[in-house]
Amino acid sequence: MGLFSAISHQLIDIIEWKDDSTDTMVWRFPRFQDEIKMGAQLVVRQAQAAVFVNEGKIADVFQSGTYTLDTKNIPILTTLKGWKYGFNSPFKAEVYFVNTKQYTDQKWGTKNPIMLNDDKFGMVEIRAFGTYAFRVADAKKFIEEIVGTNSYFSTEDMAGQLKSLMVNKLTEELAKSNFGVEKFSANVGEVSDFCKEKLAPVLDTFGLSLTQFILENVSMPPELKNEIFQYSRLNKIDMSKLTQMNAANSIQTAAENPGIGGAGMGIGVGLGMGNLVVNTMGQAINQMQQSANTPPPVPQPLQYFVAVAGKQTGPFDEQQLSDMVKAGTVMRETLVWKTGMAAWTQAGQVTELSGIFSATPPPLPS
Repeated sequence: MGLFSAISHQLIDIIEWKDDSTDTMVWRFPRFQDEIKMGAQLVVRQAQAAVFVNEGKIADVFQSGTYTLDTKNIPILTTLKGWKYGFNSPFKAEVYFVNTKQYTDQKWGTKNPIMLNDDKFGMVEIRAFGTYAFRVADAKKFIEEIVGTNSYFSTEDMAGQLKSLMVNKLTEELAKSNFGVEKFSANVGEVSDFCKEKLAPVLDTFGLSLTQFILENVSMPPELKNEIFQYSRLNKIDMSKLTQMNAANSIQTAAENPGIGGAGMGIGVGLGMGNLVVNTMGQAINQMQQSANTPPPVPQPLQYFVAVAGKQTGPFDEQQLSDMVKAGTVMRETLVWKTGMAAWTQAGQVTELSGIFSATPPPLPS
């Protein structure tokens, strides 16, 4: 730097930053050999903070306002240097201006799908994207943790790191949450508030404040969307209204198709079809309700006809047949028949009658 430039810098006694950009977060004030004269004017505008750094250490932080730099306004720097001449000579310090305004419309999104274990649909994959807003809340911490010795720092320099941290944290927290997968589409506001609450401490470690977080859209496989819609419709469906709707659709279809008998016949057929659908559905529902509340019929006793002396007798139930076995009227060789049997059969060969012969000894051998 030439002699004229060095002298011109020494004559400058106002330290300020007139920011006309939209993405600059930190700007270091240029000064020849970082020398600042005593009595210089420091102007810190609204949504700005000025950070003084001496020999790699942060000495003072000034909020918005106008200051005359002397030993009263920079007590920390005075203590660090231990000036012997009451700050009458220039001192060396780096001045960083930090923009504390809110940076809006910052984009975020998941590069890889987030895996969720849903109670209804099992393991599912979703992708999400949206916007967020943030500001520098602690200029000292932000300089220490992020900026370092950079003379210029923008939102673009911060975007990549913030997105990675936010997506990793979101993946972890959403996997542990109790949100059903259908809520990501139906109630994005509640999910956005949940995400903001979980992400705020992450940005706080860098001196940043997360002022807004918006979940704009969640994408999922088409087959999963169909399952969610079907499940939701089944929960909300009203069978009586569905029946009426189907009947109305049938009437409209029949009216639009008059058929052979003309328009009047078409409407009549439509009405008939509508009534038929309504009646059929109503009867089916009533039968289902009655069958659910009515016990099954009492089983009827078995009835058999018996051939005695070549003549048909009966019918007799199982108890009567047992008495006839004891009396010797019915034997194993006696022919019997009941409804459903193809032909007369010996009683001893009918499985259902085997019990009535168990207590009767077989005939003596001849």
